[in-house]
This record gives sequence, structure tokens and C-alpha cells, in this order.
Amino acid sequence: MKRKVVRRVNLSAKVIILGIWLLFMIFPLYWMILTSLKPKNDIFQFPLEYLPEKISFENYANIFAISKFHVYIGNSLLVSLLSAFIVIVISILSSYVLARFTFRGSRQIMSGFFLTQMIPMFIGFGPLYSIMSQLNLLNKQGSLVLMYSVLLIPFCTLMLKGFFQRIPSSLEEAAMIDGCSRLGGLIRIILPVMKPGISATFIFAFVQNWNELFLAIMFIDREEAKTIPVAMNSFITKFDIDWGAMSAATVLSVIPTMILFALCQRLIVQGLTDGAVKG
Repeated sequence: MKRKVVRRVNLSAKVIILGIWLLFMIFPLYWMILTSLKPKNDIFQFPLEYLPEKISFENYANIFAISKFHVYIGNSLLVSLLSAFIVIVISILSSYVLARFTFRGSRQIMSGFFLTQMIPMFIGFGPLYSIMSQLNLLNKQGSLVLMYSVLLIPFCTLMLKGFFQRIPSSLEEAAMIDGCSRLGGLIRIILPVMKPGISATFIFAFVQNWNELFLAIMFIDREEAKTIPVAMNSFITKFDIDWGAMSAATVLSVIPTMILFALCQRLIVQGLTDGAVKG
């Protein structure tokens, strides 16, 4: 009986602690949504209202009226998806080579990938701007796609290399004995088992691209080429911050990532199931 009581007390304590932590994590998102639904004059009204008495979609209408927010969303989707796709394709090939083959310089390549993660990105802002200017890529989404891909490939290669190392090489060797090429074995045998790792890496690359601000501000100045972070930064002026519009824009910017997480969650479950059956 004492053991059962102790277990129940421990379980209740864990539930309470996790519940408090969940509320602590969700509250900023709730407050952001609440602010986006308040009229501009009620945002700083005291005492603060934790439950809105009246709901207004004025802020959501304003961001589309005063800016080309639909264009910014399309630009962010284009840049983030295209860059994430390029990163995944190149990272799969590079991580497969590093995980399956031992050759001269492989350790140095891995050390170089680790070192690139320790270098602050702002150090290269000047040279990068000069390179993009010479390539005539300023104020074009291609500059962001190129830079995001280059910056994320090393880390995503390291991520996928760990997943490749968990998969026995006997799987593609058996496929090669049956007449499949190494590339065919990678595509037909390994990648289906790698769906969890590929999904996690794609999500990471997409979210990093979607939220990136500094390179987007430096390379993009044309209104038709701006991404969502740059557009949200424009709500901060010299004398004021439009909290209502910024909150509404933030809520809308979170929706695509939530949809992606929901879709990739099913892909992860499917990939784990396929891997268990084939293993």
C-alpha cells in the first residue's frame, strides 16, 4: 500500500509540474493571439484583460491593407521550401558518403563541418554582400536560397550522418547482390527507412529559413521580394511599435510551420513503421 501511495504521489507531482511548465510555455503564444485580436487602443489598457471582452480582426485586415503581406508569405514559402529541398538532397548524398566510406580527408571534412557551426555568421556579412552584388543577386530570392543552402548543408549533413550510421550497411549490400546499383539501393532501400531522419532534418531546415532575418534584411530591400521576418521588422519604427499588426503577422507566420509539423508527424510515424517491417 505504501508503494502504491508513493507512486501515486510521484505521478501526481509529475503531472502538476508538467502542467505548470506547459502553461508557462503556452502563455506567450496565448498572449500573442490575444493581442492580435484586440483593437489598437485596447492593447495597453489597464487593468490587463486575460479574456477578451470583444474580439476584433482589425489588425489582420490592416496588415494586408498597409502592406503586401500575401506577397511576403509567398516569398517566404518559396525561399524556405526551395532551400530546404536543396539542403536535403545535397545533405543526403554527402552524409551517405561520409557514413559509408572511409577515405583520406574524411575526418578533416567532418572537423570542418563542426568548425563552421562555431563561427558567428555576422563576421561574413561584408564579404557575402560583396559576393551577392558581383553575382547580381541582390534584391532577389535567389540570394537567400543560395545562402540558406550553403549555411545549412554542413549541419544537416551531420544530422543525417547519425541516422545513416544507425542503419546496417547489409541492407544496401543485399540489394546490390540482387542487381541493384548503390544509388538504387540508397533510393529504394535506405531512404524509406530514413524517413524519420529526413523529415526531422527538413523541418529543421525549413524553420531556420522561415525565421531567418539578418541575411534577408541585408540582401533584400525591394518590396516585392521581402520575406515575412523582414516585413515584420518594418512594424518597428523609430518612435513606435505596432504591436497589434506585429502580433497578427506573427500568428499568421506560425500557421505554415504548424501545418508542416502536422504533416511531417504522420511521415515520421510512417517511416518508423516501414523501418520496423523492413528491418
